[in-house]
Amino acid sequence: MSAQGQRFAGQVAIITGGSSGIGRETASGLLAGGARVAIGDVREPQELSENDRILFVSADMRRARDCRELVDRTLERWGRVDILFNNVGTPGRLPRPPLVELPEEDWDDTIAINLKSVYLCSKAVVPHMIEQGGGVIVNNASMLGIVGLPESAAYCASKGGVVLLTRSMALELIEHNIRVNCVCASFIDTPMFRDWLKLQPDPEAATRECVSKLPIGRLGAPLEVAKAVLFLASEDSSYLVGHALYVDGGYLAQ
Repeated sequence: MSAQGQRFAGQVAIITGGSSGIGRETASGLLAGGARVAIGDVREPQELSENDRILFVSADMRRARDCRELVDRTLERWGRVDILFNNVGTPGRLPRPPLVELPEEDWDDTIAINLKSVYLCSKAVVPHMIEQGGGVIVNNASMLGIVGLPESAAYCASKGGVVLLTRSMALELIEHNIRVNCVCASFIDTPMFRDWLKLQPDPEAATRECVSKLPIGRLGAPLEVAKAVLFLASEDSSYLVGHALYVDGGYLAQ
């Protein structure tokens, strides 16, 4: 395997929500690049059996103790954390209701999963990155952290928060050699997207409507977002700090 193929050799990564979709593809890419990977999720990974280079920790990333346990178990096993991918997310209540009909508990849950988890997991990881001399944090935001969408108040607020949290963290942590960036994807063919489609009166028509808004003319694949995450996690992006990388098929260029 080439040196490029082993660009993560010797490194240790933590991925939240890494059991499916973008998280699973990112885990696969890190493993292929020589890394050791810890996945924190409420369900076990699909097609990623635990071995000496992968660790699964059952964890609810809304809870500080679960975030700490994920980090502690990673450190116990491998002694360091070089990469944190804050990927766990939820679309919120589906179908999404108008703001005035959005239950407070749904608002709280969406903010907790999509935004608070980034704060909690980063808080648990950063002291160890500082101690070891640096690291990389990548956060999963969204195009809806940049632009709005009707009946998506909690989701847009949570993802917009991720973008600004990324920038704040980046400015604060770069002096410790910790780079922080985020990805902002559009319509990606993930299990989360398919769950939304199932609730539409005509899933095929709903898919066509989504695709019609994308200049590239198709949905994105989880692997395409994962490749952007791997770029941000690698030395290939060594001069990117506080950047929101659009992986959106041209949506935000319009």
